[in-house]
Amino acid sequence: MKVYIGADHKGYSFKEKIIKILNTQGHDVEDAGTHDDVNSCDYPKIAEKVGTQVAKSKNTRGILVCMSGIGQAIAANKVKGVLAALCCNAEAAELSRQHNNANVLVIGAKFVKQKELPKIVRVWMETPFEGGRHLRRVKQIKEIERRGGSRAART
Repeated sequence: MKVYIGADHKGYSFKEKIIKILNTQGHDVEDAGTHDDVNSCDYPKIAEKVGTQVAKSKNTRGILVCMSGIGQAIAANKVKGVLAALCCNAEAAELSRQHNNANVLVIGAKFVKQKELPKIVRVWMETPFEGGRHLRRVKQIKEIERRGGSRAART
C-alpha cells in the first residue's frame, strides 16, 4: 500500500523509524518531510501535504508525527476526505481503523515509546474497517464535512 508520511522536527526520529517499519512490511512510502530534527518547521504544512495526498488517492494511507500529535491531527482533519486519528497505543490504532475507518494515523512522540511503534504501525496498517453500524457513523462524519458543520446537530 502507498503510505504518505510526514513529521515536524520533534517527530523526525519517529518518522525515520516508521519509514523503516513500513518498508520492512512491503509498503511504498513517500516522505513529505521534514528531513532533519535541527530546523524548526511548521507542522500544518506537512499535515496538509500528507492529508491532500491521502484524500485524492485511492487505497492510500498517511502517518503524521509531531511532539504531541494534537496539532497534526487538527490540521490533517481540516483536509476534506481525511479521517485522522491520534493514537497512543495499538488498541487505539486498531479501533481507529475498525470503527472510524481512519486513513491518517497521528502519533505524538512525547507520549509513545519508540519500542511500541512497530506494533502500532502493524496493527493500524493491517486492521480493516468493520463497516456495519460504524459505516453509518462515518457517513455522518462525512456529511458534517460536506455541510461545513453549518447546520445544528440533529438528534
